[in-house]
Amino acid sequence: MFNGLIESCGTVVELRPVPAGFRIRVATPLAAELGLGESIAVNGVCLTVVQTEAQTDVRTETGGTFHADISPETARVTGLGTLGAGSVVNLERSMRADARVGGHFVQGHVDATGRIETMRHEAEFHWVTVSFPPPLAPLLVRKGSVAVDGISLTVAGLDNARLVVQIVPFTWEHTNLSHLDVGATVNLECDIIGKYVIRALEVGEFARPRFEVEEQDG
Repeated sequence: MFNGLIESCGTVVELRPVPAGFRIRVATPLAAELGLGESIAVNGVCLTVVQTEAQTDVRTETGGTFHADISPETARVTGLGTLGAGSVVNLERSMRADARVGGHFVQGHVDATGRIETMRHEAEFHWVTVSFPPPLAPLLVRKGSVAVDGISLTVAGLDNARLVVQIVPFTWEHTNLSHLDVGATVNLECDIIGKYVIRALEVGEFARPRFEVEEQDG
């Protein structure tokens, strides 16, 4: 579980095919703090650290790297398969139980990919419009939360095919958004609360608990 507050940006050193799918290698200062088997969100996708290297990578001049495996299904339903050497990615370690939740609950389970349609600068802020697949429409609400490449953001504008978010200067400078262009693919994860509400409505009567009252003698 994550909360959508990006700890650091990393740089993809390598993305190569392996028998089980793909393996990504990311250079980041966080590498020295990662343990084998630890969960880390890469652009909002929960991956497992399978190898770490403490030495500085000369190609990125960033201290340490970590490796994670990407299954074929994950590559298909997320934007990780489109990354390449030099791509900047958002990184967040799993949240601690005693930590403040500054964003919202993010599982690292991407619902779909979106496409950046427009990026507009206004004063110190940026407005970003992202298109999304129609099945996501019921899971998004105006002023609700959405994770875009793992970043917890508030939906400022919405229709049945596009959402708009406003990016504050700090988020713009400390995430991968400033490295993206119109047409870029981003990972989208809707708020888990909305998913449970929609599921409850889908199953209808089956979602209602049934209680049987036993008749007592006498």
